[in-house]
Amino acid sequence: MPPWPGRAISKIDDPAIDNAAMDRQWSINTHGVIATLRAAVKVLPEGGRIISVGSGLGTRVAFAGTTDYAASKAAIVAYSRGAARDLGARKITVNVVQAGVMDTDMAANSQGKLPPGLLETFAIPRYATLEEVTATIVFLAGPEAGFITGSVIEVNGGFTA
Repeated sequence: MPPWPGRAISKIDDPAIDNAAMDRQWSINTHGVIATLRAAVKVLPEGGRIISVGSGLGTRVAFAGTTDYAASKAAIVAYSRGAARDLGARKITVNVVQAGVMDTDMAANSQGKLPPGLLETFAIPRYATLEEVTATIVFLAGPEAGFITGSVIEVNGGFTA
């Protein structure tokens, strides 16, 4: 599980690992995105846009204890790339915006639970703003992004660089 409030960091070899929590995490992070995407394609017109919000941990597992979370986010990338292939003939684009740590309630509540020195691993050592992530999503939803599909856009200050 990720180091977020109310959840302990659990390595996969931890004998006390909570499999029920892992199943819930996959239901929310992965199955929820897939179910939403499948519902959307039934009503999206030609040229529609699908944009999922992932996590930088879906590309780079930077610290121990995040294996299950990272895998659930990486699955979104793989599913979206497959969906981009399936929906390309309808000119529907499918992309993932992978946000880094953002200045949200979740991040504020995780103080002391994130690995020390995490921000120093970013090329730009600060949290992303909601506006920066939102601007990327708005761009991908617009007409200028009609030829971008199956892509992962990292908005994380160089965390995955």
